[in-house]
Amino acid sequence: MTLAHKTPSEITDPKKNLLLAALPDAELERWLPQLEWVELPLGHVLYESGKTLDHVYFPTTAIVSLLYVLENGASAEIAVVGKEGIVGVSLFMGGGSTPSRAVVQSAGQGYRLTAPAMTEEFNRAGPVLHLLLRYTQALITQMAQTAVCNRHHSLDQQLCRWLLLSLDRLQGSELVMTQELIANMLGVRREGVTEGALNLQHAGLIRYTRGRITVLDRPGLEKRTCECYAVVKKEYDRLLPAKVTI
Repeated sequence: MTLAHKTPSEITDPKKNLLLAALPDAELERWLPQLEWVELPLGHVLYESGKTLDHVYFPTTAIVSLLYVLENGASAEIAVVGKEGIVGVSLFMGGGSTPSRAVVQSAGQGYRLTAPAMTEEFNRAGPVLHLLLRYTQALITQMAQTAVCNRHHSLDQQLCRWLLLSLDRLQGSELVMTQELIANMLGVRREGVTEGALNLQHAGLIRYTRGRITVLDRPGLEKRTCECYAVVKKEYDRLLPAKVTI
């Protein structure tokens, strides 16, 4: 797949990405000529494991999964990034590459910035650096909590956590997502996701039809999930400016 470009009238506001919206006006004005609007289709790979990153991405309406892929091809999601953040933190953290893969989980749009431009902005050591470091700490918390959740909590709880994290990054209450894709994200068998989704549907929390999940009772999902969702949410709210919280 390629990244498709559209006319200016179809381009979304960069401030729909909350991290860009949190930039001081002077920094955002300096960034605007360098930001490139991109279409992010479902399944598009933004970067592969071990490859040097050419860009960082700021989703506006898309959701991107960060996956760790084993030698046998099995994978599991370690974090999810949407309108609250940036994809490609290893670029400005000094690594240049990462053992994870970034794949578009929910189609949408976003912006990207070239590697040299991102590195230059980070090295200015001003408000951009501090904002990105706080975001990176929140992302690390999500990764660590995901690992703990996958090891110690039930699939039912993991599914609720995953749905809530995805909802926080969408504009609405519906996710376009197959059970097979959810199973790949959670690193479990598809049959387990099928059973979990049916249990949530019977409880009146979601409606699942033909690859579309509609959340009917968000408070119910929050009560049913483990503490991992709240831990991650609280850390994002603590570390990032009020207009970035999700």
